[in-house]
Amino acid sequence: MKRSYLLFGLLFYNGVLFGQDISDRSLLRQINKTPQLSKAFVGIYIEDLERNNRLISFNSDNYMTPGSNIKLLTFLGAIQTFSKIPALEYIIENDSLAHFRSTGYGLLFHPFYPDNALADFFKVRPKWIYHPQVSKPTLMGSGWSWDDYHYYYAAPRSVFPIYGNSVRGTLGPSGLDLLPLFTSIKHSSARNFERERFKNQFKYNPINWKNKDTIYRPFIPSDSLFIKVLAKATNRDICFAKHSKNMAWKALYTGYEELLYKGLLHDSDNGIAESLLLMISYQKKGVFKSEIAIDSLKTLWQSWLPDPLEWVDGSGISRYNMVTPRTLVSVLQKIDQDFGWENIKKIFPKSNVPGTLKDYEGLENVYAKTGTLLHNHNLSGYWVNAKGKKYAFSIMVNHFTRPTSEIRQGISDLLTWLQIKLK
Repeated sequence: MKRSYLLFGLLFYNGVLFGQDISDRSLLRQINKTPQLSKAFVGIYIEDLERNNRLISFNSDNYMTPGSNIKLLTFLGAIQTFSKIPALEYIIENDSLAHFRSTGYGLLFHPFYPDNALADFFKVRPKWIYHPQVSKPTLMGSGWSWDDYHYYYAAPRSVFPIYGNSVRGTLGPSGLDLLPLFTSIKHSSARNFERERFKNQFKYNPINWKNKDTIYRPFIPSDSLFIKVLAKATNRDICFAKHSKNMAWKALYTGYEELLYKGLLHDSDNGIAESLLLMISYQKKGVFKSEIAIDSLKTLWQSWLPDPLEWVDGSGISRYNMVTPRTLVSVLQKIDQDFGWENIKKIFPKSNVPGTLKDYEGLENVYAKTGTLLHNHNLSGYWVNAKGKKYAFSIMVNHFTRPTSEIRQGISDLLTWLQIKLK
């Protein structure tokens, strides 16, 4: 009897299920042989995409901190909500005057992904009337760390981001150059370039800042600041509307969806992720609230999600997010079904090329999204074997104390081993 219980325990040990292509003992041995992963909590789930057949399940129903892997959910929500992305809503009054309001779109004068068609749209007429949205998101998401306020990756949310809601600072021989322009204060105690926490006042220290280096720092957005910055950028007269009732708005489509999604997945831009979630909320309910979008998508997906979602923001900055590895693979399956493999190859980071996978040494034919927070690092995506067979996978590594670079190498070594075993 004891021997039977022992065999049963081995078959289910640590969440590894029998009937897999790789045995539980073999997988555990390989994880233990990978020193970077040996003291971390590891979750793995792998499926054959063509057969919808589970191949590996190891701690796959355990909730883990996803970091930017949460962007996979945001992306799926976006492609299921929009066939094309509305950049803004407008009404043409005459040849010289037009009205506009936001849809949540985040690429207006974006520092890395500018929508040039949207910028040119404002240059057609000399005068514009801006209709502010009544509903507005909180500047920071639930579970964001307060002391991230001065980093680009935690730029505040707004209904109409401009310049990615960030200031570009470049130090040259003649001093500090800012875009957009803000008041700056030379301050010897600053690290290099910083903003006051509660106001748009910047300080810099040339001693700690090399000439020609470019640094991005978030600014605090508002409707009044938005039209001031937009007017300067476009050299147009822009003012506030007196009323917005009973107006027949039209949507402007600029066709920059691929650039938007590349920013989301290829370079993991958090501001773009947050703006997409707000756009989904506005499209579905006419308000700019992330929780509205999330609740709507959770309801839409409940029939196929293997585990309930603990999901609070679009980017994954929040530590309140928790998902399971098998849930991420289910999301990847839906992305493959709804978006198509050729489109996936265009916007997902790829191994051995510049992007977020460039530091994963040894990986071949992998298209995947990274997700990193302190003590947590994950990789979820697809790989293609030599015969063209596709797999969806999620490898989540949480609660480690080693440098992330070492965990990254551990994941790379483990995934390379899995690719060889499953070929």
